[in-house]
Amino acid sequence: MELDTFLLSRIQFAANISFHILFPTITIALCWFLLFFRVQYNRTQDGVWMRCYRFWVKIFALSFAIGVVSGLVMSFQFGTNWPGYMETVGNIAGPLLGYEVLTAFFLEATFLGIMLFGINRVSARVHTLATLLVAIGTSLSAFWILALNSWMQTPAGFEMRDGVAFPLSWWEIIFNPSMPYRLTHMMLASGLTAAFLIAGISAYRILKGDHKPAPRLALKVGVFAAAILIPLQILMGDLHGLNTLKHQPAKIAAMEAIWETGNRVPLVLFAIPDEIEKKNLFAIEVPDFASLILTHNVEGELKGLNEFQGEHPPVKPLFYGFRLMVGIGLLMLIISWTSSVLLWRRKSLPPLMLRVLVAMSFSGWIATLAGWYVTEIGRQPYLVTGVLKTADAVTSVASSNVAISLSIYLTLYVVLLIAYIRTLFVMARKSVLVDRPDEMPTLQEQHNPIHGK
Repeated sequence: MELDTFLLSRIQFAANISFHILFPTITIALCWFLLFFRVQYNRTQDGVWMRCYRFWVKIFALSFAIGVVSGLVMSFQFGTNWPGYMETVGNIAGPLLGYEVLTAFFLEATFLGIMLFGINRVSARVHTLATLLVAIGTSLSAFWILALNSWMQTPAGFEMRDGVAFPLSWWEIIFNPSMPYRLTHMMLASGLTAAFLIAGISAYRILKGDHKPAPRLALKVGVFAAAILIPLQILMGDLHGLNTLKHQPAKIAAMEAIWETGNRVPLVLFAIPDEIEKKNLFAIEVPDFASLILTHNVEGELKGLNEFQGEHPPVKPLFYGFRLMVGIGLLMLIISWTSSVLLWRRKSLPPLMLRVLVAMSFSGWIATLAGWYVTEIGRQPYLVTGVLKTADAVTSVASSNVAISLSIYLTLYVVLLIAYIRTLFVMARKSVLVDRPDEMPTLQEQHNPIHGK
C-alpha cells in the first residue's frame, strides 16, 4: 500500500521529535546535577565531587551536541513538511522560537566553552557561574519550547484574521492554561531521566570493578534524587490530568478508553479498545475509580468518546502509551525507594540491585516518549487545538520525496542512537581503568608546567 504525503510527513516529524527529545531530556536536568557537584566541591574541597563533575560533564557535552544538531533538523521541517503551520500561526510560533534562541541558546553557547574547557583556566567562582548560566539556559530553552507546545494544546491570547492567528496578549499566549503544568511535568521528567542515568551508569562502573569513591557518590546522588522527584511527579501528573480534563476532555476519554458519558466511571486497568465497535474488549476494571481519580469525586461525570464524533484522537496509542508511562513511573518509585533504603542502611547496594539500576539507565527515555506521544497524538486531529487541523498544514511535496528523506533520517538516527549509548558505556568502562586520585589539583599545581596531566 502506497503511503501518502500526509502520513509520511507525520511519521517523519514523529521520528525527528522522538530522537531529538531524548537529549534535552537529559541535559536540562543533568546541568543542574553538574552545578550541584561543582558547588559541593567548592563547599567541601573534597575532590570526589570534582571527579563526579569531570565524568558527567563529558556526557553532558555529548548529549548537548546531538540535541542541538537534531533540533536544527527538526525546525527545518516546519517549512519543508508543514508550511501551513507557519502560514497560519507563524505570528505566534515564530517569536516564541526566536525567544528560545535569543535568551536560551545564546546563553548556553556563550558559557558552555568556559564550563567545558575553563575548569583549570578560570577561578572556581567564574567556573561555577558558567555552569549555573548554562543550567539556566537549558531550562529557559525548555520554557519557551513548552510555552509554544502548550499554546498549541490550549491556545489563548490571540485572534484569527482571514485565517491567520494574530497575538493579542503575549502573557496569555505564554502562560496559557496548560503551560505551568506541562512545564513542571517536563522538568520533573528530565530530573528523573538524568537521575536514573547517573545511577545506572554509576552502578555499571561499580559492577565493572570501579572501587573509587566517585561512582559510589554519584550513585547515591542519582538514587536519592529519583526517590525525591518521583512522588512529586506523581502529584504533578494528577494536577496535569485535572487540567487536561478541563481543557481537553477528548484526550482524557481516549487515555482512559471511556466511550459513554456517565458518572461513577470505572478505571480500565487493561483492555483492547475497539474503535469500530466503540467498546473495550477483555477489560479489567476497577469500579468508580476513573471518576474518583480524574474528578476527585466518586460521583464525578466524565465525557465519553461518543461525545466527540470525528474530533477525538486515536484511542489505542493514548490508552497504551499512558499506561506505559504510568507503569515506568511506578517502577521508578519502587526501585528508587528500595535502593534508597538499602543505601541508608547498608551504605552500598547488592549486585542484583546494581544490575536493576543498570537496566533502568534509560527508563526515563521510555517514560518521556510514552508521555510525549500521549500529549501529541492526543491533540489530533488538530495541530493547534480548535484552530488548525493537521491535514490542513501538510506540504504538497511528492510522497516519494518524503519517503526518501524519512528513510535517511531513520537510518541516521538508529546509527547515532546506538553509537551514543555505546559511547556512554565505553566511557564508563574506561573510567574504571583510570587510576587517578579523586582530588582536584591545587591552584599552585594548575599553574605548574610540570604538573602531571
